[in-house]
Amino acid sequence: MLNKTLYLPLCAMLCAAPAFSQSFPAGQQGAAPVLAAPVPADPVRSLELSTGAQSLSGGYGNWNDVTLRGAYGVSRHTFQAEASVQRRFNEDGAFLGLGDTYTFNEDWYGSLAVGAGDGAFYLPRYRADATLYRKFPPGRNLVGNIGIGYYKAPDGHSDRSVSLGAAYYFESPWIVEGGVRLNSSNPGAVRTQQQFAAVTYGRDKQDLVTARYAWGGEGYLAIGPNTQLVNFDSREASIAWRHWLNPRTGILVGANRYSNPLYRRTGLNVGIFHNF
Repeated sequence: MLNKTLYLPLCAMLCAAPAFSQSFPAGQQGAAPVLAAPVPADPVRSLELSTGAQSLSGGYGNWNDVTLRGAYGVSRHTFQAEASVQRRFNEDGAFLGLGDTYTFNEDWYGSLAVGAGDGAFYLPRYRADATLYRKFPPGRNLVGNIGIGYYKAPDGHSDRSVSLGAAYYFESPWIVEGGVRLNSSNPGAVRTQQQFAAVTYGRDKQDLVTARYAWGGEGYLAIGPNTQLVNFDSREASIAWRHWLNPRTGILVGANRYSNPLYRRTGLNVGIFHNF
């Protein structure tokens, strides 16, 4: 059985291509800082190395990335860091993210994350995300969250968002999740809404499989140094498998498919993780 005290929304951790797609529109994947790491009773000390490749239609060039993520827990804090090098739309880029998850008590915890790109047009100049989580009695099987985010792009546009979500942990090894994000993009005061639903099956330290589907609107998507797709709909489906080879080390494999009015993107992600 999965322990509901261990995780923030689980699909954010498990779903491949990349793992932080939940925070901002699917088209901005790779632009987000590291999401909050697991919050176990014992401090986390872990590293994860992954690589991914994405094939795009419409002549937009293939994507690839290599990402290193780490978490270090001490007392009530779990600190996270992420470094990623990427190639998208035929341009190289690098991203660095830092975060902290703080446990207030047995019912409340929160996360704060910041990140910045190296100037590549598809990465943020900087961004920040904050989320508050609440485990609801009597069984604390339901974990709700509310978050805010800010994204500043190199081309000058910005996103401000509010998100709401929840995860329910069944007594059997199932978790279901859902959420909605309301976003306002400027210039133009472009308002969009995006939703996601996910289901996870498995047992910690053995196997975890997560399927996720997201759909809705996006405000701005940079597809070139001076070219943006504005106010459009997109959809994305992904599946991810995390398998433990032993109590400390495991592998991850995932696949995803994303579409918007300009192109379709299909990719694979593989990696290895180790808990110290």
